[in-house]
Amino acid sequence: MISISGAILEIKNLVTSFKIRGEYYAAVDGVSLSIHPNEVFAIVGESGCGKSALALSILQLHKGSATKVEGVIEYKGRNLLAMRDDELNGVRGKEIGMIFQDPLTALNPLMKIGAQIEESLSVHTDMNAAQKSERAHELLTSVGMERPNLVYSQYPHELSGGMRQRAMIAIALVCRPSLVIADEPTTALDVTIQAQILDLLRQLQRESQSSVILITHDLSVVAEMAHRVAVMYAGQIVEIAEVGELFHNPKHPYTRSLLASNPSLESTGEGLLHVIKGMVPSLDRMPRQGCRFAPRMPWISPEAHESSPVYHTVAPGHEVLCGCYEHFRFE
Repeated sequence: MISISGAILEIKNLVTSFKIRGEYYAAVDGVSLSIHPNEVFAIVGESGCGKSALALSILQLHKGSATKVEGVIEYKGRNLLAMRDDELNGVRGKEIGMIFQDPLTALNPLMKIGAQIEESLSVHTDMNAAQKSERAHELLTSVGMERPNLVYSQYPHELSGGMRQRAMIAIALVCRPSLVIADEPTTALDVTIQAQILDLLRQLQRESQSSVILITHDLSVVAEMAHRVAVMYAGQIVEIAEVGELFHNPKHPYTRSLLASNPSLESTGEGLLHVIKGMVPSLDRMPRQGCRFAPRMPWISPEAHESSPVYHTVAPGHEVLCGCYEHFRFE
């Protein structure tokens, strides 16, 4: 897997396992990634592929008693997995912000929006009350709240879904972090509001020049937002490339199937969409050898798959897991 010197975040052989019936099963299995300064890096795949598990592992937000996280996650040269809790708390919110998938459950229902924005400032800065209030109002305006003074004094349940997501973005950005993790930030929103939130994220990223890890299952969002993209399947990164390269020259059968099943991007044969048969395997039924996507493309012979898949470089910055891509065709 490609490793980039000067990366703001370097993930090396990350394995995140969850305990099921007394045994640990890997939801993230041997992932290595580099995130550049001032880039939007997308991670795309179906539900259950390990995208959110990867995102939460970076800030160690999993429940410790049922989760095991191994490997190295270096942020600006510091291994987050080796930090004490107090050191990690100094990074969360201040240097790495998080936009959660469901703001209604992520926001504190008993605290007003203004207080929740100011909470990070209380922990990470020495601002006085007036300065914190000013910064909160500034953020509420920046994220497009039409009446920031009113929203400042409201509770989460008084806001619409789009407004709650804007409030989440304000909280994530309040300390001007160098890296923002956005985990499916538009999933629960209607199409019009999705477009507004994506426009807002793009604008704020350009203004702050922060790096963004964008977790999504929506290829159109990837095409619109990202500089580079990693395709994740069954806990592994199966392909990684710059966005233009990936969309114009997809290699892994899973990547090609995702593109071909999306009506706005690619179709096969007389305008018909490709159907990806089967489902992402559950953690306790994960194949331990060969290409994990093999059961969903049985028309490719077993001999075409590597018994121990490795990464193949098909172009500068473009890597694909397993040599089966050379034998792929739509059935």
